[in-house]
Amino acid sequence: MHAGTDDLLEQAARFIEGGIDAGEPIFVVIDAPTIAMLDVRIGSHPLLTFADMAVVGANPARIIPAWQSFADGHPAGSPLRGIGRPVWAGRAGQELVECERHESLLNLAFAGFDNLWVMCPYDVESLDEATIRGAERTHPSIVGRDRRWASESFEGIGATASPFDAPLPQAPAAAPTLPFDVEALSSMRPWLAGHAASLGLSAARIDDLVLAMDELAANSIRHGGGRGVARIWAAGDAIVGEVADAGSIADPLAGRKRPATDQECGFGLWLVNQLCDLVQIRTFAAGSVVRMHMRLSDAAQPSASER
Repeated sequence: MHAGTDDLLEQAARFIEGGIDAGEPIFVVIDAPTIAMLDVRIGSHPLLTFADMAVVGANPARIIPAWQSFADGHPAGSPLRGIGRPVWAGRAGQELVECERHESLLNLAFAGFDNLWVMCPYDVESLDEATIRGAERTHPSIVGRDRRWASESFEGIGATASPFDAPLPQAPAAAPTLPFDVEALSSMRPWLAGHAASLGLSAARIDDLVLAMDELAANSIRHGGGRGVARIWAAGDAIVGEVADAGSIADPLAGRKRPATDQECGFGLWLVNQLCDLVQIRTFAAGSVVRMHMRLSDAAQPSASER
């Protein structure tokens, strides 16, 4: 927990310099202005790597793979440090919900990595009380300028490991809806493309959305009872697509673990997270829902052909 930029820089620099002194590689994923200030204060160092969270974690589901790549790039058991700041004052709404989910899942993803020490900055001056309470639920330890203490609100890994069933905002009653089965898959693609175009999505982003929803629909056919329901609507500066079926997504890290190059299946949710700006995965008693957000601005996300 820090109070403003100066406090952040002081605590982050102390943490980074401690890692350098100990010979520990450090991965800092934070906003570009803070990177620039830390670079001036600390300078370059072969143990220190910076990455812009606005690029790495525009979709929070892509942050864990970045940490996995960092850990995999060093010998097993090597002491490692990092700073990850997925939550800042500009995050809001459903994006903030998914950031809190990410922070919780990070504990699960690295449960066996006692050699990885990650600091997650939260600004008590710019973030609201609910966000700070969320941080206390998802982090085992809280650190201030002069002290460190165990979080009494930490929910633990057990709660994280169960299927996620937090409510989603209700889809608009008038949202175009298409029930599908295996015979209807081919007709779903032009249906989606037509509605996405009418809602103002660019051609490149339409291709990405259609590909993402087609992957999910195929998963519904294989694992969700052989059928499902697709929906699409506009929400602020984004287009939202949704696929619901009767299946269950048991793995809380589904779509957040980079698939092995030799595996034959399990690429669907990973691909969806690479294509979309925000992905929300839920499993309820009646089945599962995957909701995809695509910003109307092409600048927010490169198309699949550009990646």
